Amino acid sequence: MILEEMSLLLQQGRAPKVKELVAQAIEEGIEPKRILDEGLLSGMNIIGAKFKNNEVFVPEVLIAARAMNAGIEILKPHLVSSGVEAKGVAVLGTVKGDLHDIGKNLVRMMLEGKGLQVIDLGVDVSADAFVAAAIEHKAQIICCSALLTTTMGEMKTVVEKVKEAGLDTQVKVMIGGAPVTQNYCDSIGADFYTADAASASDVALTICEG
Repeated sequence: MILEEMSLLLQQGRAPKVKELVAQAIEEGIEPKRILDEGLLSGMNIIGAKFKNNEVFVPEVLIAARAMNAGIEILKPHLVSSGVEAKGVAVLGTVKGDLHDIGKNLVRMMLEGKGLQVIDLGVDVSADAFVAAAIEHKAQIICCSALLTTTMGEMKTVVEKVKEAGLDTQVKVMIGGAPVTQNYCDSIGADFYTADAASASDVALTICEG
C-alpha cells in the first residue's frame, strides 16, 4: 500500500522519495486527508513514540520531520482545495531572556506532526507577544519553553497576561524545558507541563480536539 510505504520512508527520513510518493498518491486519486493522516502523520507519530522510548534520537526526528515537511509542501495546495483545516493552532516560543531553540524546534516539529498549525515566535519572546499572537491567530494553546532557571519566571508573566486579556477560558498555557517541573507549573497556574516534545504534542492534540 502506497501510504504505508510513504510512512516507512518518512521514518527513514527519505525526503525525495516521500515527495515522489505523495505526488503519486495524488495522481492515483487518494484523498489528500488520507495521504496526510495515513501516510505522513502516521509516520511522524511512530517516530514520536520511538523518540519518547529512547529508540531514536534528535537527529532521526529532525530528518523525519524534514521528510514530512517535503511531503506536506506537495500536498498543501490539495489539502487547501479540499477544505482540510489544521486540527488547531499553537503559539510557540522560548521566553524572554532565553535564546535556546533546539527544544522549541523539536516541539514545533512534533506539533506539526500531529497536524496542528504552529505559529513559531522564535526565542526571547515577551509575554505580550505570546498573548498578541494567540489573539491574532485564534490559538488554542500557548507553548512556552525555557532552559534557564533565570528565565522561568517569565512563564508566570505569560500566565498572568493571558488572564488579564480574558483569554484563560479559550487558551491553555503549556510550559516545558529542562529546569521546569510539574510543581512549578502548578505554582504559577499554568495549565500543562510536559517533559518532552512527544508528550507536548500528545497533550496539544487532546486540547485542540477537546
